[in-house]
Amino acid sequence: MDKQQLSKDILKLVGGEENIDQVTHCMTRLRFNLNDNKKADKATLKNTPGVMGVMENGGQFQVIIGNDVPVVYNALVGNMSKGANTGTSGASASTGEKKKRNPISALFDFISGMFTPILPAITGAGMIKGIVAILVALGWLSDISSTYIILSAIGDGAFYFLPIILAVSAAKKLGSNMYIAAALAAGIMHPTITALLADGHNSSFMGITVIAASYSSTVIPIVLAVWIASYVEKAVDRVIHASLKLLIVPTVTLLIMVPLTLMTVGPLGTVLGNGLSGGISWLFDNMSIFASILIGGTMSLLIITGMHYALLPIVVGSMTTLGYDFIIPLMFAANLAQGGAAFGVGLRSKNAQTKSLAYSTGLTAIMGITEPAMYGINMKFKKPFIAALSGGAIAGAFMGIFNVKSYVITGLAGLPSIAAFISPAVSTLIYALIGGLIAIVAAAIITYILGFKEDNAPQPAATTPAAEPTTPATTSAPVVKEETKAQDEQIFSPMTGEVKPLSEVPDPAFSEEIMGKGFAIQPTEGRAVSPINGTVFSLSKSGHAIGLVSDTGAEMLIHIGIDTVKLKGQFFSPKVQAGAKVSVGDVLMEFDREEIEKAGYTTITPVIITNMHQYESIESAGRTTITEKELIYTVKA
Repeated sequence: MDKQQLSKDILKLVGGEENIDQVTHCMTRLRFNLNDNKKADKATLKNTPGVMGVMENGGQFQVIIGNDVPVVYNALVGNMSKGANTGTSGASASTGEKKKRNPISALFDFISGMFTPILPAITGAGMIKGIVAILVALGWLSDISSTYIILSAIGDGAFYFLPIILAVSAAKKLGSNMYIAAALAAGIMHPTITALLADGHNSSFMGITVIAASYSSTVIPIVLAVWIASYVEKAVDRVIHASLKLLIVPTVTLLIMVPLTLMTVGPLGTVLGNGLSGGISWLFDNMSIFASILIGGTMSLLIITGMHYALLPIVVGSMTTLGYDFIIPLMFAANLAQGGAAFGVGLRSKNAQTKSLAYSTGLTAIMGITEPAMYGINMKFKKPFIAALSGGAIAGAFMGIFNVKSYVITGLAGLPSIAAFISPAVSTLIYALIGGLIAIVAAAIITYILGFKEDNAPQPAATTPAAEPTTPATTSAPVVKEETKAQDEQIFSPMTGEVKPLSEVPDPAFSEEIMGKGFAIQPTEGRAVSPINGTVFSLSKSGHAIGLVSDTGAEMLIHIGIDTVKLKGQFFSPKVQAGAKVSVGDVLMEFDREEIEKAGYTTITPVIITNMHQYESIESAGRTTITEKELIYTVKA
């Protein structure tokens, strides 16, 4: 591929040199600060050979190139006359980003960052509640036995103490002390306080009324309290001498926030939470079909824009206060409709490659992971995406007519989550299954009828990393261009931490597998070691990304955190250079995990294979937690 021509095409499609305020690059993408993002031709850029994807994030216009990004960057800069507008000027980038920060996007980002980490806890607890309900319904467990009491406590625990779990997660996202936040939540939920307010009569604190309210299983009160507490904590921290911070900061924060929460923030949050849950319940009780059609038909649009995160507090609030939820069934319908539309593409397509991709991504979608089908098939051909929205709306109408509810919060709204619909009323499960089938069939039929314009031309072959010169953002070493026959490769963990699917990475370039396939790790320690025997072929100057190629040809990217390129190397300490030979377990990078997170960046680390076109599949080792040098996955040739 001609990198000079690609750079010229990109320069033109982002609106020309006059539209570029600043451009730099990280390990995989060009990062533009444009004067006007609307002047960029996003659609044409996405279809430009050599461009893997386009996204806007944090005010930046990002063009995803992959391993060849340093070469394209150099060519791009060489074609620009205003070299001063390129590089890594921290002030400019920071100012531009703050100026363009969207408050709505920031809110969704906060909600997502707060709820995503706690979903395994409440999902696991919810599934246990579902299992207990099944056992009781089948008569295999008595609801007065000690076994029932213990199992019920396991299932209810995460929901009853949800404010404490949320406090920790919210504080982490806000950059405040997680344990002060947990102490704040524990304070308002203490048995003495609960008993004091349980009779419904108001009490008082220093002569000020404390309104009676219950905080177990609530969402909004503690989120508001931790948000305010983060400002109190930071304000106190600024004025206290370092030698007294440990003693004074938590003491003052708790003395202010626990009474303030009990007197004002908590009751206000309780009213808002009950109002939201009650409003949703009223809507589905009185306008069930309309609400179900609307949400079922637009859920995929909400997911694309990130607005679905705004529904998470409502879902959790409904589940904890009412014991059921109406929104999860509609997510289930929308996801299965995306799979059905992809199946419709497979049935109608005459291109063997498209057929194969449509069927495989369709199957993935009905299992609850919709991004490959949504972005790789349905949105690409446009009309299938319309069919998917229609299928979600039709299935949503059915769900609304038969009042389908979810009794468990599930991680993925697909076939594996069908247990969420099990209740003493067996009909709920049956209607959920029928609704899911309607979503698949309706979307497939509508796709087949509408048709789509298909390009039957052969797809350009994927490229392998080329020899890249040193740039301001990346150092690299030559990689052999000759493509040898791929072999099975075992990939060992570069970190100690929790293994996550790429779908949980808050960056579409990774979550949608645009860059490659693999898994992510949420590290619990601050270093990365080599997952393979091979060579370091590139190392970002900022230290956040490392490119490796194994001795058998597997090309890898370890990307420490998301948007951590903006730290410009702060908190990262490379232990190797580009061109270094490494073995499994050799230390590649040390980083200050706590400081990176305090700066507002997640440290979740994608560990991906970037030349997946040479391989058939990835086989997980099945671990949820992992230590350095343990097998994380095998890439199969």
